[in-house]
Amino acid sequence: MTLADDDPTTDENTPLLMQRQFRNFWLARIASTAAGQMMMVALGWQMYELTGSAWDLGLVGLAQFLPALALALPAGHVVDRHDRSRVLMAVLVLQALAAAVLGLASHQQVVSREAVLAVSVLLGGLRAFQMPASQAMLPQLVGQTLLPRALALSSGAVQAAIIVGPAVGGLVFALGAQAVYAFSAAGFAAACVAMSRVPPRPLALSTQPLSWDTLLAGLAFIRRRPVVLGAMSLDLFAVLLGGATALLPVFARDMLQAGPLALGLLRSAPAVGALLMSVVLAHVPIQRRAGHWLLGAVGLYGVAMIVFGLSTAVWLSLLALVISGAADMVSVVIRQTLVQLETPDAMRGRVSAVNSVFIGASNQLGEFESGVTAAWWGAVASVVAGGVGTMVVVGVWFRLFPALAGRDQLVAPEAHPSGGDRV
Repeated sequence: MTLADDDPTTDENTPLLMQRQFRNFWLARIASTAAGQMMMVALGWQMYELTGSAWDLGLVGLAQFLPALALALPAGHVVDRHDRSRVLMAVLVLQALAAAVLGLASHQQVVSREAVLAVSVLLGGLRAFQMPASQAMLPQLVGQTLLPRALALSSGAVQAAIIVGPAVGGLVFALGAQAVYAFSAAGFAAACVAMSRVPPRPLALSTQPLSWDTLLAGLAFIRRRPVVLGAMSLDLFAVLLGGATALLPVFARDMLQAGPLALGLLRSAPAVGALLMSVVLAHVPIQRRAGHWLLGAVGLYGVAMIVFGLSTAVWLSLLALVISGAADMVSVVIRQTLVQLETPDAMRGRVSAVNSVFIGASNQLGEFESGVTAAWWGAVASVVAGGVGTMVVVGVWFRLFPALAGRDQLVAPEAHPSGGDRV
């Protein structure tokens, strides 16, 4: 039985946003993502104002990645042993408190480089629990048939929030960083309210005690499935090389001669493309040639990042980032569908925790890589080289993972998502 089975509004003929459990989850993702994006705009701009250093911008990403990496496996075990909605609630409450403390510190003008890094460490630790809990929870809310559409709508909600959050953060920054943090705290509080309306009802939770076997079960599960491993690692290396989020303050101020509002727009631009693509995928999900769609989308992402790195016009930079976001959304939906539909309920927390490490490495560690290479070669060379590297990775993955490249349907006929591999 799933949460969806207990929701009288849930069936395959009911629009997803009319299904109570999914709708509350969807609203919580919008509010929390917008709040987190506003916080990151303020943190990034404050760090660059304090130090003027691309290296320190990269350190913000590293400070988030390291605790997420260290806590990933224990977090997956926690998510598989406890109700996922309550885990998410605890994370949201702590994020709201962190935003409130940052707002107070900014108001009193006591924010320092060390304080920004310390908060980044805390956020990274919290996200170690947030990502696997939210990923593992979604299949509980909808049936298998609706999952690809639900993933597209859920990812679209995140992208909408990524559009609104940085733009609002950039506008509100005119009133001071403390105002941005106040808006962020309010967003996390709203997310808590939405999640409080998703009742705690455990589903096939693991009963195994904590041990190395249970902690590493997610890694073992993924290793036995080359299609899933290939999809996860493709995203890891492509975004690790091709990401440029950490350098957006540099491009906004130095290359495009713009300010905080332009930074907010640049951060939002990939989400515009991703949101548009999520609408398409929610209505016309990918049915065939999934492997080619995945690899082609990642290759297009690399091309878009090369264009962004070479651009000196705001409009062209925004267009390149919009295209990169649309391509990335195709990759996200295919990868997440593969992972969730091929993973048993009792292991989804641990498998999602490993997936979150891959995502975190490609994002936070990618930000550190961007900062380091920008400090060595300059921001433009860093982004262009990353885009070229992404295209090389796509070519290599065609040969290393032929099963992924040749994957036709997202759900293989022999797949049995609800059985086997229970640890």
